[in-house]
Amino acid sequence: MSSSVAHASHARPPAATEKASTPRPRETEYRPRHPLDLRRTVLFQRHGRNDPTMVVAGPVIWRASRTPEGVATLALRESSSGTIRAAAWGAGAEWALAQVPALCGAEDDPAEFDPTSHSVVARAHHRNPGLRLGRTDLVFEALASAVFEQKITGMQAFSAWRCIISWHGERAPGPTPAPMFAPPSIEGWRRIPSWSWHRAGLEPPQSQTVVRAARRGESIERAIAGAEDGEAVDRILISQAGIGPWTSAETRIRALGDPDAVSVGDFHLAHEVGYALTGTRTDDDGMLRLLSAWPGHRQRVIRLLAAAGVREPRRGPRLHPEDHRDR
Repeated sequence: MSSSVAHASHARPPAATEKASTPRPRETEYRPRHPLDLRRTVLFQRHGRNDPTMVVAGPVIWRASRTPEGVATLALRESSSGTIRAAAWGAGAEWALAQVPALCGAEDDPAEFDPTSHSVVARAHHRNPGLRLGRTDLVFEALASAVFEQKITGMQAFSAWRCIISWHGERAPGPTPAPMFAPPSIEGWRRIPSWSWHRAGLEPPQSQTVVRAARRGESIERAIAGAEDGEAVDRILISQAGIGPWTSAETRIRALGDPDAVSVGDFHLAHEVGYALTGTRTDDDGMLRLLSAWPGHRQRVIRLLAAAGVREPRRGPRLHPEDHRDR
């Protein structure tokens, strides 16, 4: 493993203040053995600025999650030496602390990645040495969030995610800087009533897909835990009604940190990759041809291009999201 974790029972928690009634957190320190851009790596997991599962307060990144051992709140803060100080509260605190290296990209191995075949990729790689591909290992959470983002604008998806998590999730423990919530359990996702989905603004195809997947949620997670590679994960997920290649890829990226997953079918991605690498738009097939120069690292290239900030100038009007809640 390219990292080390040291328990620090006497270190102060990352939070600036702590209420007397709040139980003391469990704590650890993670010392990455590689450059790490903590914000760019961890905040990739956030679903919009108002995501109730992730909050940034000054130098501290707060994350609420439902771990296999229960709900946990995790607070991450980078010290001047590059050490990541972590504190966690709740039943899942130990699991969340043990997951910190993976969340920060310790299991991401770019050693075989060669960026030199394209100048834009080479420059982005040189300028962003701390960009790592983290993983949460929380498969159903990643799957549900990906389904929310199917075929609608990010603004709509993030708003619906915020509503559903706040209404049906569980209040995060610890001295969070704002009210935070962990996602529902798989059983909780199954029991969300239809009117809540409607009020949140999520369209029926997406809400029905989440509920159907939740009915098989435990078996899906077990199958993915035993999958040999990304193609095997795709076969498991795409066999579920309402889940296609885009949703599977997004799940692989967030939950498993898959460095090769490509979200084919994304409204903007092919255009952005084509413009960054050639100066002109392309389609999904063209994007895959371009990315074939980096087998095993296609997602890494996509993330580097995003970090480089190469964007095609917008020419058309911004899409106005359709709101079906008054129907």
